[in-house]
Amino acid sequence: MGRLFGTDGVRGLANASLTPELAMQIGSAAARVLSRHDIEHSTAVVGRDPRASGEMLEAAVIAGLTSAGVDVIAVGVLPTPAVAYLTAHYGSCLGVMISASHNPMPDNGIKIFAAGGHKLDDTVEDRIETEMVDPTVVRPTGAAIGRVRRDEGAARQYLDHLAHTGVPSLSGLTLVVDCAHGAASGVGPDAYRAAGASVIAINAEPTGLNINDGCGSTHLEQLQKAVVEHGADIGIAHDGDADRCLAVDAAGAVVDGDAIMAILAIAMAEDGELVDRTLVATVMSNLGLHIAMREAGIALRTTAVGDRYVLDELRSGGFSLGGEQSGHVVLPSAGTTGDGVLTALQLLRRMARTGKSLAELAAVMQVLPQVLINVPVPDKAAVAAAPSVADAVAEAERLLGDTGRVLLRPSGTEQLVRVMVEASEIELAQRVADGLAQTVSSVR
Repeated sequence: MGRLFGTDGVRGLANASLTPELAMQIGSAAARVLSRHDIEHSTAVVGRDPRASGEMLEAAVIAGLTSAGVDVIAVGVLPTPAVAYLTAHYGSCLGVMISASHNPMPDNGIKIFAAGGHKLDDTVEDRIETEMVDPTVVRPTGAAIGRVRRDEGAARQYLDHLAHTGVPSLSGLTLVVDCAHGAASGVGPDAYRAAGASVIAINAEPTGLNINDGCGSTHLEQLQKAVVEHGADIGIAHDGDADRCLAVDAAGAVVDGDAIMAILAIAMAEDGELVDRTLVATVMSNLGLHIAMREAGIALRTTAVGDRYVLDELRSGGFSLGGEQSGHVVLPSAGTTGDGVLTALQLLRRMARTGKSLAELAAVMQVLPQVLINVPVPDKAAVAAAPSVADAVAEAERLLGDTGRVLLRPSGTEQLVRVMVEASEIELAQRVADGLAQTVSSVR
């Protein structure tokens, strides 16, 4: 059996690979690993997105936590960043979010936060996996068993937190928000209205079966159409657990995570809030972001793909802004993880303060054409070590010069190598990517 935890918790097909039995084991083991020494006075926050299997898995996780003697504060359907915030707010020893983020409805997942609302590092996840198979565990009985309370005020606590993040009045701004029938269907529109914006919410009626179904941050067509039809200033798209934010300008053009980070980085630099004038992004961010930051006098640090690696760099360097092209944006002064609603509020703040449209703000970055090819290979390690691949990459980089970029990245879960090429012209990017893909596929 391989490692249970992936890049963002445990994820799988609910009631197939991700069973209630497994969820209970994870909850119990996490409680023992992350609880304070005085386990009888430890609490855990548990939240979920609206997908139907979340009800079953929530019950199983709560059973695991309480069976280990940890009390549970169940906060119901809320975004992942809300669970992270509440874990810190309530002084809990851990938090659990039950969600498969942008995945289709049949999937689900279990994300775990340590005290303070921070994501776990690999060593802690490994300890939890080891604890799950420990045959010497003795469960508490009687009064030592954990108790459960439902917190009906959790959403209000999160909304109050968002209201105190320095957003001015958004009066006069009209926005459309696509909630993906997900965890932000309630608190997302409420947060924007509380800030003074006129809000049109779409895909905000979760049934448990319709999450991410042709909507949200992975399907922007509905949002683009709605923004134009309503004459809105901006469209905001969230994913199922609302840790992402993508945007659409008044003309329906997409503003992705890279452009959002560029806008926020420049705003924070002007206000003296961008620590060391440094932005943290992943290697997948567009070269246009690198160029825009260089022209703005802002340093750009890159990490491996995955918001956990962005978080690690932010924490180790004490930086104040980071994120991913996909719309995960982290502002450590206001949250410990990506927060789509918070990101949107900060983007709206920039619009309100400058009086500029989103299209004007996004013009600070020119997106360079990008081609991504997934190449199936029998052995991705052999590809990484192949001299022919190294020679082909060097030749591609020589051809592109300062106006392009090459990235070859083995998949973390499959026998694939991802070939990504950026260039000033799409035809050039496609030609170089096709050539590299052919070289990669020829390695045996």
